[in-house]
Amino acid sequence: EVNQGPTVTQFGLDPGYIERRVAGGGVQLQRVRVGRIARLADDLSLALAAAPIRIEAPVPGRSVVGLEVPNEQISLVSLRGVMESSAFERIDSRLALALGEDVSGHAVAVDLGLMPHLLIAGATGSGKSVCMNAVICCLLVNNTPDDLQMLMVDPKMVELVGYNDIPHLVAPVVVSVDQVVGALAWVSRQMDERYKIFHEMKVRNLEEYNRRARRLKNKDPLPALVIFIDELADLMMLSPDEVERHICRVAQMGRATGIHLVIATQRPSVDVVTGLIKANFPARISFAVTSQTDSRVILDQGGAESLLGRGDMLFMSPQKASPVRLQGCFVSDREIGRLTDFWRGQGHDEEQGELFPPWMGFDDEDSADDYLEQARQLIEKQDRVSASFIQRQLRVGYPRAARLIDQLESAGLVGPDEGGGRGREVLIGKGIDFDEIDERLPGVEPR
Repeated sequence: EVNQGPTVTQFGLDPGYIERRVAGGGVQLQRVRVGRIARLADDLSLALAAAPIRIEAPVPGRSVVGLEVPNEQISLVSLRGVMESSAFERIDSRLALALGEDVSGHAVAVDLGLMPHLLIAGATGSGKSVCMNAVICCLLVNNTPDDLQMLMVDPKMVELVGYNDIPHLVAPVVVSVDQVVGALAWVSRQMDERYKIFHEMKVRNLEEYNRRARRLKNKDPLPALVIFIDELADLMMLSPDEVERHICRVAQMGRATGIHLVIATQRPSVDVVTGLIKANFPARISFAVTSQTDSRVILDQGGAESLLGRGDMLFMSPQKASPVRLQGCFVSDREIGRLTDFWRGQGHDEEQGELFPPWMGFDDEDSADDYLEQARQLIEKQDRVSASFIQRQLRVGYPRAARLIDQLESAGLVGPDEGGGRGREVLIGKGIDFDEIDERLPGVEPR
């Protein structure tokens, strides 16, 4: 059989039989092994004079081996075409996403609420940002600001800033990496507050709460909250422990509260896409990568290194056993501009102009004071301490650990830095006036 898609043409091969002589002069038919066909990928690519081909052996749920040969010209898959397909209309959810078309040319759509989070990875220029824009546009088309709120983090400052001033945003697009930890801590706090509300209402998830709130008419329904992070590698370089802790906590517990994560990265290495993050992101999209090692980090198997780029991707769904090859949807900057202009003109301009990040000062005041009290209790049993010691014990990033050491030094609890990696001397119990120290430590209860 032959299935022609927008990017590749898939040929269905039925393995034949070979005759094998057995003892006694008889002939036994033996089926050609799938492994022998899979090893012929390079030879078939040479014979067909084609770009690197991909062999899917076997096609899931069928007794054929799929041979995917790239087309000479890649067909454009429009976002509107997939959103108007029957596959998209069958999804009864406001969080339906149009991903693209498979190797047979059939539209593929998924429900973000069932994923419940999405990890996107791939090399530079392979189509990650276009895919994220398509996801955002699907949500904007199907949801009002009362149904959906968004939080966007864009360290590159070029991809998501065009969505500023739309009424769906809880705050302007975060472009400063210094605010990311505070923003993620705010999301974690929102999740905890929603769980407290659910406990009081004796409901299990956001859908049940909103259904009951509409029936009682004395409570306002809660919107879903989707967090978009365009470049995870920049955040993991700044403060890996805190970013990973907040992301994993929200990913583990956020589904019932209607909080979902969509994270993209162009550096799929083990220090960025850690094992703990992968465990909480069963739905993943891999665009073209440079090596099989990167493919195994994202998908736990090879195959992404032979993709063609420009939207060619492998989608791993938690409902399916193996990744599916798709050609992603394309949405132009003009289309995005028309969609955002529509929402900006819906009478929310005055409210949006006064929008202020709700986490401003939250991370520096509340959490810092808690860590400062913990640090003071921690060093009481030590003779010498260092920033790396505080970092390991409190599981915080090195910048915060260094700030805690400086605050402890200004309060007179530790001595100055002696250099050479010797750490700092702990001055507790050496003629220190604790009443004076308590006055120097901001936000810490006196003894």
